[in-house]
Amino acid sequence: MATQQSTSSSIDTTSSEFWRQKQEWIKQMRLQFSRRSEFPETHSMVDDEGMLNQEYFQPPKDAVPAVERKWGDDEKRKLLEGIEKYGIGHFREISENLLPQWSGNDLRMKAIRVMGRQNLQLYKDWRGNAEHVQREYERNKEIGLRLGTWKGGALVYDDEGLVLQAIEESNKINPP
Repeated sequence: MATQQSTSSSIDTTSSEFWRQKQEWIKQMRLQFSRRSEFPETHSMVDDEGMLNQEYFQPPKDAVPAVERKWGDDEKRKLLEGIEKYGIGHFREISENLLPQWSGNDLRMKAIRVMGRQNLQLYKDWRGNAEHVQREYERNKEIGLRLGTWKGGALVYDDEGLVLQAIEESNKINPP
């Protein structure tokens, strides 16, 4: 039986009574410290039972304006320019210098689509122009269609290692 030891005694953390008492203590602490008479706005943080009011903690609908972002040909061109200049894996630099409205992670996801490969690890620091990127996309698509591992517009790895083997063989014939 899983138990948690304290320095003074052994406490059985698996009992329902332990958890009921802990929840009750939490509720009392919330009521004591979250509701302050000098701050009337805090009275709606927790209800009379000490349960959190989840709506209180949600930002107002108009607090964060929705940013309209569209991915188009100009953004794709800048991503390709960034891949050529900085290389695969340097998406933070591409974001900072070419596409500041897109995070590094956003650009990594876009690069997966333009390269046609879910795992970009073998492309780390690889640089290529739009023509080279298109060639890699076509190669990845061919491997994926041949092995049945072309999913959602990208080559995905398989458990048997056939995809990695096909990539390595393809790299011997036509290095990226």
